[in-house]
Amino acid sequence: MKGIRAYNTEEAFAAIKHSAMQDRLGLRNYKKTGFIPVVEESESVSNTLEYAYDDWTIAIMAQEMGKMEDYHTFIKRAQSYKNLYNPKTGFMQGRFRNTWFGPFDPYEVNFNYTEANAWQYSLYVPQDISGLIQLMGGKDKFEKHLDELFTAEEKTSGRDQADITGLIGQYAHGNEPSHHMAYLYNFVQQPAKTQRLVRQILNELYSNTPEGISGNEDCGQMSAWYVFSSLGFYPVTPGSNQYIIGSPLFEKASINLENGNTFSIISNNNSENHPYIASATLNGQSLNRSYLFHDEIMDGGQLVLEMSNTPTSWASDASEVPHTEIEDDLIVLTPYLAQGKTAFKDVTEVKIESPQKEVTIYYRLDAGPFQKYTQPIKINSTCVLETYAEMNSEKSPTMATQFNKIDKDLSVELRSQYANEYSAGGQNALIDGIQGTKDFRTGAWQGYWGKDVIAEIDRGDSKLLKSISINFLQDQRSWIFYPKKVQIFVAGANKKFRLSKERSINAALKDDQTAIKTLHFNINKRNIQYIKVVAVNFGKLPTWHPGAPEGDAWTFIDEINIE
Repeated sequence: MKGIRAYNTEEAFAAIKHSAMQDRLGLRNYKKTGFIPVVEESESVSNTLEYAYDDWTIAIMAQEMGKMEDYHTFIKRAQSYKNLYNPKTGFMQGRFRNTWFGPFDPYEVNFNYTEANAWQYSLYVPQDISGLIQLMGGKDKFEKHLDELFTAEEKTSGRDQADITGLIGQYAHGNEPSHHMAYLYNFVQQPAKTQRLVRQILNELYSNTPEGISGNEDCGQMSAWYVFSSLGFYPVTPGSNQYIIGSPLFEKASINLENGNTFSIISNNNSENHPYIASATLNGQSLNRSYLFHDEIMDGGQLVLEMSNTPTSWASDASEVPHTEIEDDLIVLTPYLAQGKTAFKDVTEVKIESPQKEVTIYYRLDAGPFQKYTQPIKINSTCVLETYAEMNSEKSPTMATQFNKIDKDLSVELRSQYANEYSAGGQNALIDGIQGTKDFRTGAWQGYWGKDVIAEIDRGDSKLLKSISINFLQDQRSWIFYPKKVQIFVAGANKKFRLSKERSINAALKDDQTAIKTLHFNINKRNIQYIKVVAVNFGKLPTWHPGAPEGDAWTFIDEINIE
């Protein structure tokens, strides 16, 4: 660490630990399951990844202070990022519990990520870059992912997010989660790619104008990146003592340090067309690694770089690359369901997998005895499936998933299209038995923006219809309003719909509280096979709303229960 001790370290650590052990903001589930499930907290992927890095910094401080019990606790928690990596997609992805959020689109900005998408958060593991490289399949695959990140189409889908700016491919320099990514090539023996990209960002995404930065200057981060990178290095992992070398912008820059020393960076033959490093010396001695230590800077001296107009092999040997790596208390990852539908009609075949091929997976149904998983499981009734993995006497957390067998004769046809980021699982979400909570960002609500909800339900044959109940969400601050009218149409086998029930809602009244309204309709009609539900969208936002007059309201609908 950096030797900063002008404070009460015991009191500081106690405060840090106290905050990290709270149960709010997703921490309760994070501590229990090793990640934050989608249904428990919005922005679950971003929060899990950021908590994991935070926990690493706590672990390092605990280790330095000799608090080894705390070190072991938090170094385990610092690996929680591993539970959100989906090997099938190659990205950090939201998990309900045992199942992945879908349909998945890495370009989509949705409630799983904070002001970003999967491209822009999947590499946020500064505390264990070596572990991330291994998780993603090794250096070659990691480099390929980086290449694709910086060359991907500059577009996003899903929510319009003003913070996603300064794009190079899907690298978004205008927002903090991306800021370390150009430097990651150093970790896979490709420092020349880092040098080219860092210089490109410095030259293209900053300018000497009143609007000279390409994004949101949160806490000075845009400027901090520029200052560090223009000097020629960057703290990819704050809390470590390594600074990763990039490509300095100046021929000479000097840092006058608080201890009275001066550290100078001299780059000979530097120009816009010479971003590459051919060789380096530190205080006259050859430097072949692509990183500096904190003490080397604080001791003062000179870093001299010879620049080139073509990529070179400088610092590209495996022994010359930086690394951050968690080696202690390696965790067993929670297994996931690679196949199987949680809402099914006849039978669903469930496959359980883990990124760790060496583990043994165990499962049980409805609190029965655990048994070793050896082949796909066939589930043909409503039940709860619990799973965990074990390796070298270490166990993962146990995860439970509800499976619902729905009426095999029941089907739904949507005549209006939901927003992909609020699919709630797709076509059958309105009859899958899964109830949404008051947080619209947890994945259980189906969202429609500026359009009516029109759903036609086929019961298979004509029979008595007693009642229908439907859930709607209101969160006016998030532009989610109750529909202004709900209509129930019914039909026999001839599918000639007739209006059966209708209810209006005074949805324009201002209400700062998030609420769920369940509308219950008594039908009591025989020989009904088809039901059509029409929820009329509120339309343009009311005049008192900040989004008025042009903003369109959302309609969020959940379960349609039929008796």
